[in-house]
Amino acid sequence: MNIESLALESPDPTTAKVFLAALGVDEHISARDTDAPTTGFRGYTLSLVVSQPNIVDAYIGAALENGGTTVKPVKKSLWGYGGVVQGSDGALWKVATSSKKNTGPATRHIDDLVLLLGVEDVKASKQFYLDHGLEVTRSFGRKYVEFATGPNVTLALYGHRALAKDAGVSPDGTGAHRIVIGGDAEPFTDPDGFTWHTV
Repeated sequence: MNIESLALESPDPTTAKVFLAALGVDEHISARDTDAPTTGFRGYTLSLVVSQPNIVDAYIGAALENGGTTVKPVKKSLWGYGGVVQGSDGALWKVATSSKKNTGPATRHIDDLVLLLGVEDVKASKQFYLDHGLEVTRSFGRKYVEFATGPNVTLALYGHRALAKDAGVSPDGTGAHRIVIGGDAEPFTDPDGFTWHTV
């Protein structure tokens, strides 16, 4: 089972589309209109994994110039270099690299686009997705699971509170997730309320 696309729901999809185009992800992620109520953390983040720090800076800069706001400023860490921004539609975006040094120009190339779902029970959600035909590519016990979901978007599961902490936000939130996952399987909703539809 593959993820073919993602749809972010927004009360202002036109502005959201400008943001997505600035990040260069509009081929796989679209924006659509909604008035579904939501507050606080929506239970997921989107991550752009790139090869070096100057590419992180380029994408964060593009995000901020096109309606994004800083959630976690870009900085070096034990694991590499990265930061978190929030799009005008409320979605959280982490841009990061495991490298701490630049080895070339800041090409606008994304190595991996990851949808991280913050789930209440990683083990139970992992089993749910295994039962729906996904294959695990990486797993760290009850903390983190990554699946083979095709060339466009990688699906990963992380504990809800841990994901919020990683993104730099409170774990509290209510209402709609405001994201719909487009796949090549029959429609379903997972244990944490994330909806998949057929594309």
